[in-house]
Amino acid sequence: MGIERAPLRILIVDDDRAICDYMQTLLERDGYTVKVMTEPTGVTAELKRHEYHLVILDLMMPKRDGIEVLRDIRKHDKDLAVVIFTGYPNLDTAVASMKLDAVDYLKKPFNVDEFRDVITRVMRDKGLSVTPEEELHKVIGETIRHHRKALGLTLKQLARRTALSVSLLSQIERAETSASISSLYKISAGLQVKLRELFGTF
Repeated sequence: MGIERAPLRILIVDDDRAICDYMQTLLERDGYTVKVMTEPTGVTAELKRHEYHLVILDLMMPKRDGIEVLRDIRKHDKDLAVVIFTGYPNLDTAVASMKLDAVDYLKKPFNVDEFRDVITRVMRDKGLSVTPEEELHKVIGETIRHHRKALGLTLKQLARRTALSVSLLSQIERAETSASISSLYKISAGLQVKLRELFGTF
């Protein structure tokens, strides 16, 4: 039973079509699903129709500025990650953005590496895995938990079977640590499955 995950979804809201296209190409190359909006008035309706993990929001737009849009987003969803993007950074808008729980405030033009680092950090802080290594840890942890529960074992009982600590097993299941091959071998033996099955390849 391989664990498949839908691509992480990002909404870009910026009246500058060239910047939108550039960011979309960059992010889709990194494996994200991206939608672009150049008209800020329809953002809340879009968020109600579709699930997004992150919104990248331009600050200075005609009809509605980014702070107004962010304020409306917060009425709809208090937890959604929002990164503010602006070519006109200043202290007042930075403070206003942070008060509305924007996760970052970036200036244009942006450095590609810095931009990617911000996206990766935001996704990680929200508990969303984006790197292959992190994804593998999650797959292993969820697979171990699945097998353990299928056998009706508690973490304490699995610890007794494997001679590993409850704390370590818990961290492995929650993908908070990477397990050694030796530990995975003991876990597979304790769960009575082949080692390769822990990698999601049944």
